[in-house]
Amino acid sequence: MLRRGFSVELHEAGRYPRHRVCGEFLCGVSDGVLGELGVEQTLREAVILRSSRWHHRHGAVLESTLEARGLSRHRLDDLLQALFRNLGGTLVTGSRIPPARGIVWAAGRRRSRSGWIGLKCHHHSLPMGVDLEMHVGKGGYVGLARIEGGRVNLCGLFRRREGLAAKGSSLLRSYLRSSGLLDLTERVEASDPVEESFCAVAGIGFHAGPDHDFAIGDASRVIPPFTGNGMSMAFESACLAMDPLERYLLGKCSWEEARRAHCQRAEKFFGRRLLAARILHPFLRQDHSLRWIHRLGIARALPVSSLHRLLR
Repeated sequence: MLRRGFSVELHEAGRYPRHRVCGEFLCGVSDGVLGELGVEQTLREAVILRSSRWHHRHGAVLESTLEARGLSRHRLDDLLQALFRNLGGTLVTGSRIPPARGIVWAAGRRRSRSGWIGLKCHHHSLPMGVDLEMHVGKGGYVGLARIEGGRVNLCGLFRRREGLAAKGSSLLRSYLRSSGLLDLTERVEASDPVEESFCAVAGIGFHAGPDHDFAIGDASRVIPPFTGNGMSMAFESACLAMDPLERYLLGKCSWEEARRAHCQRAEKFFGRRLLAARILHPFLRQDHSLRWIHRLGIARALPVSSLHRLLR
């Protein structure tokens, strides 16, 4: 909105930059969306990711090609906040404000009483045969992505377990081991963790935000783990919000009309993607389903390209 001539004040409850629990790669967002937002240059440091491989705890399931960008949230957020300030935006850190008329809510996914915990840590000297790895274990999902500086981001979502008293990267390794991902655990134990990058988040929910808020990103819609790319959806939802916001700021519609228009645009844009993700997600949590996916992949009978287009 700054590029369209409007003033913007951003309130951030924490500070910039900081490490976040995130897969730290972009996949599926178009150059047109990035250009419309004016953020394409912030991705110039990203590592280009071209290959991916799925695993369950018994071995590899499927390998495919992709077009993605790997960049840590610490670096991406730093670049975005610098761009925002250079364009004349006002950034207020350590400030939390509630949703209200004239406020776009972008506070991330809602907390819940779920039993999931998210863990993330960067690693040096972690060998990878492909650019992006996805592992499904017993009660856990793990993604590895190449990022800037020769590092690998390891991010996992796990069912909380009692009795794991470790801290930092050792806690992440404990969860890997308890999820039955033993081969991956050995690789991680032989690497060099960047302890200051470790972070954790609990109470993760996967529900849509309240309909009465003008929300973007995870505050609006959250795609289930491993079925799509939440970072891309954040950029896309921000782009969808710009025209309704401009109409409101020019006095051409009310706040409620702008909010409703944005919700309708987002539902049309993301509806099919989220429906497909919710249908596919249960199959990615079951060993017998993953075995069938593996067999279909070997037989080249799995419509990988079609599924990729449907989920992004």
